[in-house]
Amino acid sequence: MLNHFSKHPLWECHKTLIRVAQGQEPADIVLRHVTLVSVTTHELLEDADIAIAAGRVAYIGIEGHTAEHCIGEKTEVFDLAAAYVAPAFMDGHIHVESAMVGPAEYACAVVPHGTSAIMWDPHEAMNVAGIEALDVLMKDAERVPLKCYVTPGSCVPAVPGFEDTGATIDAADIHEAMKRDEICGLGEMMNDPGVLSCADGPLAEIEETLKAGKTATGHYTMGDTDRGLEAYIASGVSCCHESVTREEALAKLRCGQYAQLREGSAWQNLKELAHAVTDNEIDTRFVNLVTDDSHPETLVSEGHIDRILKKAVAFGIDPISAIQMVTINVAQCFDLAQDLGSVTPGKCADIVVLDDLKDFCARLVFIDGELVARDGQALFAPDPYAWPAKFLHTMHITDEISADTFKIPALKKDGSVLPDGKAYVRVIASSAGSTLTKEEHLEVPVRDGALLADPAQDVLKAFVFDRHHEGGQHACAFARGFGIHGALAQTVAHDAHNLLVVGDSDEDMAIAARELIASGGGEVAVQDGKILGKVALPLFGIMSTSPIEKVAHDVAGIEAAWKKMGCTMPSPFMTMGLLSLACIPELRLTDRGLVDCCRYCFVPLLVEDGD
Repeated sequence: MLNHFSKHPLWECHKTLIRVAQGQEPADIVLRHVTLVSVTTHELLEDADIAIAAGRVAYIGIEGHTAEHCIGEKTEVFDLAAAYVAPAFMDGHIHVESAMVGPAEYACAVVPHGTSAIMWDPHEAMNVAGIEALDVLMKDAERVPLKCYVTPGSCVPAVPGFEDTGATIDAADIHEAMKRDEICGLGEMMNDPGVLSCADGPLAEIEETLKAGKTATGHYTMGDTDRGLEAYIASGVSCCHESVTREEALAKLRCGQYAQLREGSAWQNLKELAHAVTDNEIDTRFVNLVTDDSHPETLVSEGHIDRILKKAVAFGIDPISAIQMVTINVAQCFDLAQDLGSVTPGKCADIVVLDDLKDFCARLVFIDGELVARDGQALFAPDPYAWPAKFLHTMHITDEISADTFKIPALKKDGSVLPDGKAYVRVIASSAGSTLTKEEHLEVPVRDGALLADPAQDVLKAFVFDRHHEGGQHACAFARGFGIHGALAQTVAHDAHNLLVVGDSDEDMAIAARELIASGGGEVAVQDGKILGKVALPLFGIMSTSPIEKVAHDVAGIEAAWKKMGCTMPSPFMTMGLLSLACIPELRLTDRGLVDCCRYCFVPLLVEDGD
């Protein structure tokens, strides 16, 4: 594949590399006396030299050979005795939007941690503004050294017919997108039932991807690791990040699918999934480590891929294998290994210098042979991007919102009103660290023809409002697992990113909703009529235009508000944001109603005889 991001394509500079390797021309940079992490042979090569020219590796001096013959008067020499040199890190599946900043600001956060490339599925922004979102985000990304490869959203909306989004993407859009060099594949194919039923829509998108010679990425959550999984893989989907058990990951590997072991801010699956590697003597070439979703506080305080590597080693994966999982394995998965993934002759000089293979702290980071970060600090600083106004005004709710809006009628199927007392309802049950929900049937109070929240059982009201269209509809349900008193609202509500409001106080819910409608989107916590925390996200209603440190500070503030309101869940706003994601089992709420995500049908809120 053409490496759109290399400043010097190999065919333009290979003569230079040939000459430098033979000492006929001087290198631009030489790294001396390093321990080279060879991801191609699973070795540590001590006292190695690396010569760089035209942004690529020209020569590696190993086994007693040095790069002295590559050094000229203008060659910059780094003596790095006792340091380790590895390929810079690649994240094989990431949603930049979860960091709540644009890609240039995101790069400032992750490059100092050793990351040189990401495989970015921007379906969050594309659900709001379609292909136009992709276009403007890539213009921002072009301003920084981070290589932002893109897998455009395959399921926009995530579940057609069950929710309202700001845009739709079809096979014709994917066909056009695949012509672009920065597009390395298709975004996660979440429509598992559509694939297994040979539905035209999802299969046409996969076909366009395969015809272009690019990678179709997956999102398989159906649980069946026999016929279902194998049929899904046979469609052409070659990687998947949705394993939550070691058995699932191993089944995918045995079927030749890349298993992308996820460790994000909220979805922390690596401790379990590492057993697929450590408990079985298997070849790990089809294993990637990915983040999926990392919120700004995690990136600022803990890091990016370096954070996952540290955990992987702590969980028993050997360091060289772990580095392979974020370098050469990712490059091979996306057919980029001609340019990326190893420190070998001809490859892009995307290199990280590490003090050890335990903490993976990046001392120096090179991308295309340029020093772009030193000791945790980026050496580049893009100016704020001038975002078009229409992407900063995507909140189109025009209906008046009051406390009465959040009354849930106690109506039976026949239209009759329930008497005061109690009634069984379907409840969306969330749990910490999991993308899955459970359907529970619990009793809630009935008073004056309305169903009430029940804080004693941690049963809260939940509402989703279509924010993409004036006069849009809304739907209601009950949710538990958050343990709060008050109200929370956010427009980070996967994947349609409508306005989601949860709480036990109608008044607080109304205040929270109105606050976000007025500010253009974000997250807000309200208790007893007071705003306890807020994150303003005006860009597409899901991202900020502020520096990531400011966003991380605001996110820490709203997380503190969650705790003050009674929630003990880590990264609770990320878990709350999945209440409306109708492509993952079991029960979800969209603006159109309560969705059974196993049978893909709407279900009533009340549990009546015969249900």
